[in-house]
Amino acid sequence: MNSEVLRSALRGLEIFEGLTEDQLDWLVSVSEPRVLADGEILFRDGEEATGFHVLLSGGLVVTKVVDGREEVLTRHSTEEEGAAAEEHDGKPAAAHRFTGELPLLTDGAYVATAAASGPATTVVAYAKPVFFEMLTRCHGVAAVLIPVLAWRIKSSEVQARKRATVEALGTLAAGLAHELNNPAAAVARAAQELVPALDGLTRTAQAWGAAATGAERSVLDRLADELDKVPPPVVSDPLAQADAEEEIADWAEEAGAERPGLLGSGVADLGLELGWLLERLEGVGEPALPAALDHLAALLEIRSLAAELRAAGPRISQLVSATRDYANLDRAPEQRFAVTDGLENTLVVLRSKLTGISVVREYHPDLPELTGYPSELNQVWTNLVDNSAEAMEGSGTLTLRVRVEGVCMVVEIADSGRGIPEESLPRIFEPFYTTKDVGKGTGLGLHLSYRIVTQRHHGSITARSRPGETRMLVRLPLSGTDPACASPATTSPTTAS
Repeated sequence: MNSEVLRSALRGLEIFEGLTEDQLDWLVSVSEPRVLADGEILFRDGEEATGFHVLLSGGLVVTKVVDGREEVLTRHSTEEEGAAAEEHDGKPAAAHRFTGELPLLTDGAYVATAAASGPATTVVAYAKPVFFEMLTRCHGVAAVLIPVLAWRIKSSEVQARKRATVEALGTLAAGLAHELNNPAAAVARAAQELVPALDGLTRTAQAWGAAATGAERSVLDRLADELDKVPPPVVSDPLAQADAEEEIADWAEEAGAERPGLLGSGVADLGLELGWLLERLEGVGEPALPAALDHLAALLEIRSLAAELRAAGPRISQLVSATRDYANLDRAPEQRFAVTDGLENTLVVLRSKLTGISVVREYHPDLPELTGYPSELNQVWTNLVDNSAEAMEGSGTLTLRVRVEGVCMVVEIADSGRGIPEESLPRIFEPFYTTKDVGKGTGLGLHLSYRIVTQRHHGSITARSRPGETRMLVRLPLSGTDPACASPATTSPTTAS
């Protein structure tokens, strides 16, 4: 591309339209035109940002791999109808003609991958030093650049919030399904077994009524009443229980019971032994003993199924309640709430990710309630706990501390994971900054958490880390917007104790 053609093309762009002739001459002299084949990569996510790129013809598609899936973030096009369509979504008209300025200004890496879209894509590259000189020499460039930059940051945050909401709902659904599996299976199993168990109870009751005398029926009635009052065993010895079950079953079989194994398991599950049973069956004659044992086995089976249902029902209710509170359904946006409730609900939601990790709670007694947006703070707790779980890689200790310090409530989430590199600590709350591998994170999780804590709740969030110990501290005002809790998000390594 010769100088005159390039000069004409650059003059036609909004970002350069206010340049003087001298400025335009300089711009042409430092331009590096490049023609890209369809699909050719201009820059990749995670690469060091080296240039500012201006689109002269064709198109660029900007993508990012998040959790193994490639997402299209935006498209740049020189076609007027494409640009006009995007402006309806609040995108500045100039934004579709350049890219790469954000990582240059933040001295970071590219946060996405850009590739040519179409067979005739031409871009002009400006190296990093040239880009900063351009901002100094050509003041009109900054006037166009700044609104686009603001839009891109806002757009990225909106996309990250939507993605975080979807991920939170996915985590919520997965965690709920995982936790509901056991109690739901218990309910289904008990319901399936209840009908034949009731039929068996009816049959054995009839046989027992026909075989027993009045005195013998009183013996079994007293035994049934006593079983209702037997507390569950505090400590269960599986070997001792198996031995007791086998001994009872063998004796019942010799006595003529139809289902000796059912009787053995029912009595042994209560922590009882054969001697206890023999003592309470005194007074039942040998002719009626088989019917008594079969009826007792049927009673124990029914009571065992009822106990399963009683245990599973509240567990399901607890999970549904935790899910509702976590998502903050059916509530006003701003409300009084207990911080510890949000932390506990977060642990329920993330329980499957905390397998193998010890959870320690250190909650100060008599903590006051706060006024704010608990569902938004739940996003913060989820992000911090999820990061901790990932850092510990399936083993370690997660510690949750909540206390009051003066006019602030302090929530501390600590883990024994690999820690945050010291050079990364000052930047972890910056937008798009991440210490994770490419495709493993957006670099907006901690930034959004910072925004929720500082802007929505007038608090502060800080980080301290060293290998084996990372502590995230969130300070929230007990009331109002007390400035004592809103100190800037400073970060520092944890000093050795």
